[in-house]
Amino acid sequence: MIHVVGAGLAGLVAAHALARAGRPVTLHEATPGAGGRARALPDGTDNGTHALVGANRAALAFLSAIGAREHWIEPEPEGLPVLDLADGSARRVALSPLGWWRADRRPEGASPAALAALLGMALPGRDRTIAEAMAAHPAFLRGFVDPLTIAALNTPSAEASTRRLGQVLRRLGGPGAARLYVARRGLGPDLVAPALAALQAMGVRYLPESRLRRVTQSAGRARVLHFHEGEIALGAEDRVILALPPWEAVRLLTHVDAPDRFAPVVNLHFARGGPGPVRFIGMLGALCQWVLVRPEGVSVTVSAGDAEAGEDAESLALRAWGEILRAAMAFRLPGEWPIAPPACRVVKERRATPRHTPG
Repeated sequence: MIHVVGAGLAGLVAAHALARAGRPVTLHEATPGAGGRARALPDGTDNGTHALVGANRAALAFLSAIGAREHWIEPEPEGLPVLDLADGSARRVALSPLGWWRADRRPEGASPAALAALLGMALPGRDRTIAEAMAAHPAFLRGFVDPLTIAALNTPSAEASTRRLGQVLRRLGGPGAARLYVARRGLGPDLVAPALAALQAMGVRYLPESRLRRVTQSAGRARVLHFHEGEIALGAEDRVILALPPWEAVRLLTHVDAPDRFAPVVNLHFARGGPGPVRFIGMLGALCQWVLVRPEGVSVTVSAGDAEAGEDAESLALRAWGEILRAAMAFRLPGEWPIAPPACRVVKERRATPRHTPG
């Protein structure tokens, strides 16, 4: 038996790969629901406005394997709508530099020298902050590099590592790698539910609310798994995969070297129904970095939200809704957009990701 501990995306993928290889698998999850940070909340809304790009080949392949790929759609095939609150300008920006031959799809400041500086981060070199590397190109940093950095690394450009962003840039270089996809209905029906259904069909045993308290080890092997519900003694052929956040891994395996500094993500979910297709909008100089509009509601992501994680929910909702109204007007989104904000749920993930700093 292989015990996979943690039913976030990593645990779901591990359990699926093992079951597909014919191995017996038990999947343990400490919480009532699977998905980890890519989970659906109890009311059905998503934990965040998660998006994938074509460069996320492993994730897209997993969606295909569980029969969910068709539900991930490309909401903005003509380029990302971007509203800059500094001057009120609204435009579409191509996410791939191959689309920048059109001036109306090019981010501000995308000069040959700025592009050279961006490409320089994709090459081996000294690891430094992205703000330092792009200091000579402030407009391009603000209009393209910083949003990319915050979206991919969840770390502000003033702190984020050029080496880490270089890994992202190299992956974005392939055909279709910058195409943007979102779950049409949400993470619950378009990721978690089909993943669990696929695992069940392959005979995987899924145990929610099964928290691992301790691992007894000897001679370099795990011997006993101590869950709240009881103990599981491991035989010679049994194996364990810990698909857990860094702080949980360190709690169970004290010798593990894991990140200890984290960056938050704040999400706001407004209960507004309305007609029209799924839309995905970027904003500059705003609280709302990304706005996902579905017929069931409007969701906002604030990545690297150190200050926002300490702000009260009512204040965040008022600020965000005012910006959403400006975006709705700028891009002529259909339906009614009341002045007063509708009911809003705020989700703060204070340890969403490690801080991807140099070194």
